[in-house]
Amino acid sequence: MGAGGREAGAVGQPAAADADLDELATSEYLAGHEREAARLREQLHARLQERGDLVGAARNAAWLALDLLLRGEPARSGGWLGRASSLLAQSTRDCPEQGYVLVVRALQAAGSGDLPAANRAYEAVEALGVRFRDADLQALGLLGRGEVLIAALRAQEGTALLDEAMVAVTAGEVSPFVSGLVYCAVVGACHDAFDLPRARQWTRALDDWCAGRPDLVAFRGQCLVHRAEILELDGDWPSALVDAGRARVRLSDPPGQPALGAACYVEGEIHRLCGRHAAALKCYREASRRGRSPQPGWALVRLAQGRVEVAATSIRGALAEAVDPVARFRLLPAWVDVALAAGDVAGARAAADELVAMAESLGSDLVRARAAHAVGAVLLAEADAAASLSWAHRAADAWRALAVPFEEARSRELAGCACTALGDADAAALERDAARALFRGLGAQPDAERLTTERPAPLSEREHQVLRLVAAGRTNRAVAAELVISERTVAHHVGHILRKLGLPSRAAATAYAYEHGLVGPDR
Repeated sequence: MGAGGREAGAVGQPAAADADLDELATSEYLAGHEREAARLREQLHARLQERGDLVGAARNAAWLALDLLLRGEPARSGGWLGRASSLLAQSTRDCPEQGYVLVVRALQAAGSGDLPAANRAYEAVEALGVRFRDADLQALGLLGRGEVLIAALRAQEGTALLDEAMVAVTAGEVSPFVSGLVYCAVVGACHDAFDLPRARQWTRALDDWCAGRPDLVAFRGQCLVHRAEILELDGDWPSALVDAGRARVRLSDPPGQPALGAACYVEGEIHRLCGRHAAALKCYREASRRGRSPQPGWALVRLAQGRVEVAATSIRGALAEAVDPVARFRLLPAWVDVALAAGDVAGARAAADELVAMAESLGSDLVRARAAHAVGAVLLAEADAAASLSWAHRAADAWRALAVPFEEARSRELAGCACTALGDADAAALERDAARALFRGLGAQPDAERLTTERPAPLSEREHQVLRLVAAGRTNRAVAAELVISERTVAHHVGHILRKLGLPSRAAATAYAYEHGLVGPDR
């Protein structure tokens, strides 16, 4: 019996040591020490393989493959994935570890654009989770299927699966590692689905989850980026800037993390909205170096600086390369503003129509609000002020319902421009006052000051001529033909006019022209 006890102890001691090493590797990972966690997991993998525990070794290899893929190291990830697959092929056991290999394969398929293959893999992951009663696998399968549906523009079905995955997470049924993974992925997927209310809800839940785990820093880099994006829309720009800065620090080590560019971009957006153009451009450059397109923020800064042609060229190029709906949605609203400033009313109309089509197909209130503002701006440029006012009010109401104050202010300003064009000075003043109060409360000083200051018109006679024709609804081509100058020269004049008068758009220039009697029945 004593000998039997010693044999049991000899068997149990390695198992206990393995469990301790596994727990230590997980703790190091959750504390943000990825390199140390990977070293420990490699050590555990080697120990298990040496003892002939092929399944245990495969499980650790699969975790290493997943971690490396998420950190943007596909080659090393592929090596560990091959190791995990080989070990499972040598084992005769039917085991849930097959599901963790499939998770990595599904991510690879999704990354290459093969959504059907990714969906099949995730369905198999979920089925293995159900068969082996593995809550982690079930949650990862549901998460992946939801992400695939959202990428396939089936947002309502996709977000329903995300909610189902979150039930297991919020109930504490899955491991801390998978919980953090699912939380961050769900918030990101809600962004991709343009579902702002759901993104807010799960971001608050993530905040609560992290608050209960003060030593946990894994996942916080990517999650901080998403949180900063939400705070930006909420109008809490100081907090958004803090979180974006924290995300940059968190994502800088280890190097090469894909979300670092997104963190730089969010910082740039806050600086741009506050009128700090040099700081914004610096952040956009850094975002570009880190693999995140600097558009549309870069173009919008150039537009605010009066460099209309530069803005139009840069965002037009980005839009030509954008294929998927998420990328195009990020660019189209800004392209409407830039195109109108450049006198390309037809281009702005096409972009606004595309946004309307997106709103109809996606069923997103956020997309509907963007589309409504874009249509209102285009209609004002087309000299249909009454229709413009209706769409501007629709946009302002939608932004108010979504609690996005900066965009509500922009739509209220657009409504004021439409009222001015209609000759309703009182209504225009009310809309401008409401917009100014919102801008001031946010710290959007350039916008607030623009609506506060009574400006003279320090324009040349030629600029007066161009402004009158622009306010009458003429395109740059029509202005060029009437004044017998080139379209390029017209674009230069429009840029100078916007910069001299401190105006954000062609629509605002039109309103300015009406307010100062440059157009109207007496002209």
